[in-house]
Amino acid sequence: MAEPVLVNVSLIGNKHINRGTPCEDASCTLSRNGVSVVCVSDGAGGSKYTHARFGSKCAVDCIANLLCDHFDAFYFENRESLSRSLLVTAVHSSMADLLVEHQLDGLERLSCTLLFVAVKGDLVLAGHIGDGLICRVSSHGVSPLTLPSNGENASSTYFITFPNAQEYLRFIRSTTDETHAFVLMSDGVEEMVYDSSTQLVRPVVARLAELASKGKEQAEEELASTIKEFVIGAGQNTDDASVGILYLPETAAPDFSSMKDAKAKFQRNHEDTIRAVQMEWIPKVKHAQEILSALSSGKPLPPAGAAPSEDEPEEKKETAAPSTENVETSEKKNEEKKQIPADNGEKAGAPEVQKPSSDIAPKMVPLWAFLLMTGAFLVTVILLILKLI
Repeated sequence: MAEPVLVNVSLIGNKHINRGTPCEDASCTLSRNGVSVVCVSDGAGGSKYTHARFGSKCAVDCIANLLCDHFDAFYFENRESLSRSLLVTAVHSSMADLLVEHQLDGLERLSCTLLFVAVKGDLVLAGHIGDGLICRVSSHGVSPLTLPSNGENASSTYFITFPNAQEYLRFIRSTTDETHAFVLMSDGVEEMVYDSSTQLVRPVVARLAELASKGKEQAEEELASTIKEFVIGAGQNTDDASVGILYLPETAAPDFSSMKDAKAKFQRNHEDTIRAVQMEWIPKVKHAQEILSALSSGKPLPPAGAAPSEDEPEEKKETAAPSTENVETSEKKNEEKKQIPADNGEKAGAPEVQKPSSDIAPKMVPLWAFLLMTGAFLVTVILLILKLI
């Protein structure tokens, strides 16, 4: 099988040109030990990210070298959380020298996103934190491999420099089956070729990938020219733009004449959230905890499917959830109060009537509390299994 062709370009946008500030994007390619890697990083904009351009350069160089030297270790490690943590730790450790060199007060100054694809034979490792886009080009067309990840709004995102960056790093192990090329891009390019309302990647991405068939040097020259004209030249406030291509020769290219340039919008259910799932499962987790607690203590098991018992004392329960009779008495007294005119001729306000406990909305359990309960549940399961063994 022919060696992959690796192409990368990072260009300064008009926004930085007009402000007289440097390009904050970085990209690199590296081939070693039978491994081919393409990395792209977008340095964070903003006054507090003073050295983001150094962070983005450090991140792509670190990951490219790490995966060329230890591809097998990461690909065949089944504990994905360990792999993600090690990748983040490696980047943070590499950035530590920059803190000393530039006399910085923390990694936040170096904030940047990170996208990478590494190929060894038929095996593929990919990773992505933050915005930007990784696409897979095949004989069937072009589709997103990883999507942009934004924060509370479209202008915010996640950075590899976060203390808990491993929680946001998407890590993919796959194969090159039917793959023609991988295309990585920072958000300066992504915004021009990707429609988030339909998740459509425009066919032009596949055409950019095909430039790599001309070889690295010519491909990078033509790619830079195309990005300057159609991306950076699209306006006076365009962002920096980076593209990385990992092209697999002797593989089937898509039929460009049949590729779609439009797609129907999908309808998202905004009420179906992870928070909603957590709330749905809290009673079931509590019930499971009661079963495991009973097993470990020798107490009688609660009936299957029974609602979890409350740990509150009876007196507290009565106070928290008044009976219907108490509510009716309260309502009667309130009606009497309404008939009594207020002092000094003022109009009496209508007092609030406490609703029965069944009508009161359940209190939202904080995320940390849910995770704590889940952790306790898992620990109990493990201890029980060890005890039975």
